[in-house]
Amino acid sequence: MPTKTVSIKAVQVEGFKIETRSRDHIALVDQPVAGGGTDSGPSPLEYLFISLAGCIATIGQIIAKQRHLPVRNISVDVEGELDTDVLMGKRADIRAGFSDIRVHVKIDADMTQAEKEQFLQDIDARCPISDNIHGTTPLNFVVE
Repeated sequence: MPTKTVSIKAVQVEGFKIETRSRDHIALVDQPVAGGGTDSGPSPLEYLFISLAGCIATIGQIIAKQRHLPVRNISVDVEGELDTDVLMGKRADIRAGFSDIRVHVKIDADMTQAEKEQFLQDIDARCPISDNIHGTTPLNFVVE
């Protein structure tokens, strides 16, 4: 059974600005100015959606190549709402996460609507990010 370990490191730079490192890449996480940040990068919530959209497009490319499907392009828009009272510590009686996530996928391909819908179902079934959102993955926290 082939496995792959994925790891990143994140360090608070100042305020809400966080520098993350993955392999040889650096990405900044921050909050908008209205939220007390400097807006030098997407927020953690936005990165979740970036990860989901990127995974869907990537898995779509993999499946299209494997099956020799006539897919020219895949574009993904993701949006969702969450009650910010939980993350601000004002409520604890509801979920901290999104109440729903809407994923709009445009598939530029010589395929019928039914074929595109099946293709998207196949993508969703193989996307690790989608799987982690759909299901519960244990989080093991270690304090040092």
